[in-house]
Amino acid sequence: MKKRNRKREPFHPLLIFVILIIITIILSGILHLVDFQATYYTINELNNETTPVTLTVKSLFNLSGIKYIFTNTVSNFANFTVLSNLIIILMGISIMDKSGFLQTAITLTTKKLKKKIVTFIFVFLCVLSSIFGDLSYLIFMPLGALLFYYGKRNPAIGIIASFAALSCGSAINFIFTSNDSSLLKYTLLASHTVNSNYIISRFGFIIIMLLAVILVSTIITIVTENILVKKLPKYNFTETELEEDVVTKDEQKGMILALSAAGIYLLIFIYSIIPGLPLSGALLDYSQDAYIDKLFSVNSFFSNGFVFVITLLFIIFGLFYGIGVKTIKSHKDFFDNLGHSLDGIGNTLVMIFLASTFISIFKQTNIGEVIIASIGSFISNTSFIGLPLVILIFTLIAVGNIFLPSSIAKWSILSSSIVPVLMNSQVTPTFAQVIFRFAESVTMNITPILAYFIVYLAFLEKYNQGENNIRFIDSIKYQVPYSIIIGITLLALIIIWYIINIPLGINTFPIL
Repeated sequence: MKKRNRKREPFHPLLIFVILIIITIILSGILHLVDFQATYYTINELNNETTPVTLTVKSLFNLSGIKYIFTNTVSNFANFTVLSNLIIILMGISIMDKSGFLQTAITLTTKKLKKKIVTFIFVFLCVLSSIFGDLSYLIFMPLGALLFYYGKRNPAIGIIASFAALSCGSAINFIFTSNDSSLLKYTLLASHTVNSNYIISRFGFIIIMLLAVILVSTIITIVTENILVKKLPKYNFTETELEEDVVTKDEQKGMILALSAAGIYLLIFIYSIIPGLPLSGALLDYSQDAYIDKLFSVNSFFSNGFVFVITLLFIIFGLFYGIGVKTIKSHKDFFDNLGHSLDGIGNTLVMIFLASTFISIFKQTNIGEVIIASIGSFISNTSFIGLPLVILIFTLIAVGNIFLPSSIAKWSILSSSIVPVLMNSQVTPTFAQVIFRFAESVTMNITPILAYFIVYLAFLEKYNQGENNIRFIDSIKYQVPYSIIIGITLLALIIIWYIINIPLGINTFPIL
């Protein structure tokens, strides 16, 4: 009997990352030996001339590769922003949870709502949160776990559903994001090699993206409630945890105090990101033209300090609620509560260490970039036109995204191939960017190369119970239904839009 259990025991996520590191090193040596390379084109912004750039795989299966691994592993871990941001955000969530604020807030807002409605609202917010960039992963995954935990449901449901919504929704938003703005520059540059007068409106995507947000949110809700809930093992609650939550008058007063303090803080913060008013706009980068870029550019005070801004908001919620209901009676209570969510974080740190090592090693090999450049080269030379070409591009981008999940890195390589090819097939550059964004969203949730995949794994590990553990393979297996159904839906949306040629947004169409 013991032998059978040993055979069935799944690999630990840490061992999986060790195996991935070894495979990457060996594969880089093999691909370098066979001279695996690809060429893509950069475009000169001044004269629209193209320049070829050849990418080759760098071998780490040699002495210089081993030296790189040993000399950069520690610095890569220390500079892995996911780790520092996670610790800071967890401090804010910790005090909200320990003070009782989250339990009271969740009880007040969800008690009279059906479970499916709660799931949809949460998923919808996760999809929309892409406007805040990658930080949304660190906020919504732990909150998702607590939302379902206090709703007397398996917290793993909240983690899996939130990760699906955050990753698949990262490329879908009817609000024009900073990421969209960066991609648009490459799209325009590539379009000018065919038509130097072509322009794209920032509202040119709004109709199709709005529908996509609603569809993706609905799909994730349906898959979560009708497939995931049935597949996940039962979560064991104690009798105390299963007791019905009742909000007392003191807790209501605590909520009022917390919301009032947070409201004042938010008013000050919002005033600081509004340009043109007296002493306002202090957090913006005025070297940028578009407002979204003023908010999220590399040099923006808002962008650089956003993690702390959100953490401070969470701390205000928890602190003033705790003062109101007397769960925080002294500075000792306050500081003890700050570290509550960091208890037992040792395993998470080891996971992040190995994940950061794997990601840095994979990036150093250039395997992902060469694969994407190969896809671009294949598309440039294909004889497909019209709808078959659109479907081909969608499929290849979805596959390529597994090896290079960075949107800007992919589009900087692919845009010079895809946009002109589609324009020569009478497809607009605006629609080309929509195809790209839809396609990459399909597989964003199943690639371990995504930096926040390890955070997803870490939170699943945190809520594992005995024999009901969710391991590495399970974490991907539970994401596959989301990918398949969302992929089919978004591709169908693209096909319908192409055939009918209805507006993508304001004054933009799929067909030239």
